[in-house]
Amino acid sequence: MDNNLLQCNPSAVEQLNAFLTNESNPLTKAFFEVVNKYGSAEEINAKAAEARNVENIKRRLKEMDSPYLQDLVWLEEQRDAGAFVSMMEYTERVLGPGATPVPDNANAVTLEISVVNFFPWLIHEAREAIKDRSIMPGRYIRVRNMKESEADSGDLLAIAAAMQIIGASYVETLDTKGTDGSNVHLGGPDTIAGYFGGMGMPNDYPLQWLDEYLYYYTNYGVRQALNVSPGQLMVGYWLNKIGVENEFKVSVFYAGHDSAFGALYTFMMAKLMEREDGRIPLIGLNLSNSVNAETIRQIAAVRDSFGLKDKVRIEHHVTETYKSIVRQPFLRRDELLEVAQTVANIAAKHEGGEPDIEKQRSHPSDCLEYFSTAEDLRRTGDMSLLLQNYMDKHHSVNLTADALTKAGIGFVAASRLHV
Repeated sequence: MDNNLLQCNPSAVEQLNAFLTNESNPLTKAFFEVVNKYGSAEEINAKAAEARNVENIKRRLKEMDSPYLQDLVWLEEQRDAGAFVSMMEYTERVLGPGATPVPDNANAVTLEISVVNFFPWLIHEAREAIKDRSIMPGRYIRVRNMKESEADSGDLLAIAAAMQIIGASYVETLDTKGTDGSNVHLGGPDTIAGYFGGMGMPNDYPLQWLDEYLYYYTNYGVRQALNVSPGQLMVGYWLNKIGVENEFKVSVFYAGHDSAFGALYTFMMAKLMEREDGRIPLIGLNLSNSVNAETIRQIAAVRDSFGLKDKVRIEHHVTETYKSIVRQPFLRRDELLEVAQTVANIAAKHEGGEPDIEKQRSHPSDCLEYFSTAEDLRRTGDMSLLLQNYMDKHHSVNLTADALTKAGIGFVAASRLHV
């Protein structure tokens, strides 16, 4: 068969542009009605930059008498004092005296941990990292309820400042998502099968998500958000097209990619909606836990063929929570090492601890607890248990860092802590 048969219709882009630029288009009209509440793209970006400024955040925390302010000051002091393990010290411990750090090249793997739902967990992790000379990740995932985080003594602000202080990226999960009652016919576990056919964001929920995103972007500087449905993705692309500096990662929890064909679908839309300056808002693609090494390489090849190698990080699970998500044991570190030899810009996502450690815990990590509120955890006394689960993930991150180093592959950690 002739590959030319697969060419796209040349007139399709013209038809799409005609649809998008039609001022009577009800979809774009509704989109701009939400955006205009926050100002022009330039005004929106300026508000976000001001909200993201660390000194402004510290001022706001001081005004609300937040206990987290002193933790941020401590974190800055420890960073400036060089209290965290240096890359030279770390490398010599792993490879022996005289060894030099692996160069930070295109194939360096981003160390990722999920989820850091509570700011005190990050501070606890930092204290332990100083004590045991371990590596802090270069990327953090959050799924805590945004309104709860906002009301929790400045937790949302503290996280935003801490990520800048340590030199790491992070992503928030907004409250407008498929499990927030958007589908009125679905409830708890007794209707779980219904989520397979349309959890998403029905009706006007993409617009609600847009409104929520712009609120947290302009008031807290939150730039990266998990995206969970095609409607969300579309309004996210539109935001970028009009000049807003938004970013999103496609979440595996709702929209995982398990083949190169599926990834192609996403990359096609990203390229189609690329800005004239080449910017796209898609910065991460979270792959399904079912992908194998060859599929990862194929997905990377598709990404690279569209010129998106440096723009879209491929995120692969090394570990998963011990309960409620996959059959155990789940440990993909060896596969990561194999893929990272040739695939650039990938992340090693640690969603759980080492399976042989998790199985011995009286309370192993559980995906269903990701959305637990701080009030619930304090009432049940489970906060310390989930903190232990989180530190098990930190341990797994460091095992991956060790393995990458021994294989001669670089990694991306918290860049302002480990120099």
